[in-house]
Amino acid sequence: MTRPSWLFSTLAGYQTRWVVRDVVAGLSAGAVVIPQAMAYATIANLPVQVGLYTCIVPMVVYAALGGSRAMSVSTTSTIATLTATTLVSAGVAAGAEDAIGSLMMLTLLVGVILLLARLGRLGSLVENISGATVLGLKIGVGATVAVGQLPKLLGETYNFSGHGFFRSLAAVGEAFGSVNWPTVALSAGSVVLLVVLKRWAPKVPGTLVVVVGGILLVWLGGIDRLGVGLIAAVPSGLPVPGLPDLAQVTALVPGALAIAVMAFLESAAVARSLRTADEPQIDSNQELFATGAANTVGSFFGTMPAAGGFSQSAVNQSAGARSQLATVVTVVLAILVALFLGPVLSLMPEATLAAMVFVAVAGLINVPELVRWARISRVDFWIALSVAIIGLTAGLLSAVAVGVVVTLILVLREVNVPKLRVVGRIAGVLGIHLERGLYTANALVNERRLLEIVDGEEEEVAALVLGMRQQEVMTITVLEALENLDRELAQRDTELHLAALPEPAAAVAGRTPWFTALRAAGRVHDTVREGMEAAATAHCPEAAGGGVHPGEVDDAR
Repeated sequence: MTRPSWLFSTLAGYQTRWVVRDVVAGLSAGAVVIPQAMAYATIANLPVQVGLYTCIVPMVVYAALGGSRAMSVSTTSTIATLTATTLVSAGVAAGAEDAIGSLMMLTLLVGVILLLARLGRLGSLVENISGATVLGLKIGVGATVAVGQLPKLLGETYNFSGHGFFRSLAAVGEAFGSVNWPTVALSAGSVVLLVVLKRWAPKVPGTLVVVVGGILLVWLGGIDRLGVGLIAAVPSGLPVPGLPDLAQVTALVPGALAIAVMAFLESAAVARSLRTADEPQIDSNQELFATGAANTVGSFFGTMPAAGGFSQSAVNQSAGARSQLATVVTVVLAILVALFLGPVLSLMPEATLAAMVFVAVAGLINVPELVRWARISRVDFWIALSVAIIGLTAGLLSAVAVGVVVTLILVLREVNVPKLRVVGRIAGVLGIHLERGLYTANALVNERRLLEIVDGEEEEVAALVLGMRQQEVMTITVLEALENLDRELAQRDTELHLAALPEPAAAVAGRTPWFTALRAAGRVHDTVREGMEAAATAHCPEAAGGGVHPGEVDDAR
């Protein structure tokens, strides 16, 4: 039986000599992603096993359906932070009995939104969200999460994460009297170790080192007796299927939209950054489907929203991953951890996980990049800075919403700028080619620009031949704009001719009396050259034949 092309597509052309490389890569990525995912679960005030489960179900689904050979899909700091903000905004209290049910509903909503986007083939549209928006959001995420980890790093008894940057910062100051200095020492040592290993020994899995070190200090050194807090007990076993809690579904939708956008953006960006020249191009719609399916299936097993993570994916690739078999190896490792290492993981200090999160998100606060953008593009700089400020003040969900709206405004402004090219003039006939198709939002501005060009000609324009090769889709709004243009030109004693209109668009236009009359009058042509010569013959017979300057008019247009 032949395997469907969309199933385990990264195994196409697989060679048996790659197996060892994939196994090594999977184990290396697991050493990073498993402790990291458990740490990210604490960002949302969720049990660490939720992060562990996110390394199992979504990973398996993406391995089967995804198109990136080296990308590792679990949760990320950005997604975890948005998850925390969404749950808090929906009134879901940390540690409440309904927290997991609401989390399952949130993850399901994210998956469904991504799958609906796939049905609408919106992959390329989502990717239009500007880099400035993403940079600003990540700065906001980095600062918010870093502050949210301070209580655990300081051993404070008060935790206010998930409530925004300034409120969390104020809460840290209010609780400063409860600082536990052994916890501070452990946190400082863990942060320094992570930074040193990342800088001078990048191949050493720093997260695994600090996790093992923290557990050993509790087991052998008894630092928990000095007031160092431990994570909640981790149960042994695999995730059990369940049903989402529908009680908060309406309140969760705005956050789910924001998470879905960021999940796809992160996944697509990671997939493209990891792709090598000999690998197939990344298909945006395939990534939408794979990420959506990973979240949808994962939701019924109590996982967090999942997306492609850069750090573990980079480890995966640098260790030699050739396919998603490496991800399957990581999943097997996560299953073994879930089955047998629960009691060991229960000895982990909270400060150890907080240090891992703190170092991970510190890299998101990319101020040098913001400064560089200020020198290159003031517009992008102000967008990034504005999104970051909104994220720090009004909240991350508001920042995502503003970022998306600003991006859409910029995209619309760009596509609405008329792109017209004068391709020739003969005997009072003007040929203009539309280099961008007309649609609802730009039809009027293009009509005005065409009239301005006609009015600005020194000689009287007897006919305007409009090349429309880019007009693949014809709508009623565009037809009305063209009919109005014809009427405006007629008032100037100028005749409108259309040329090079694609067949699908011409078929739609042919259902209207106006276009039918235009065609019957001989004012619809296959090429701009043909249209100009026909118009010139009609208005100035002696100019017919050789009046077009070579190179002025492209026959294909």
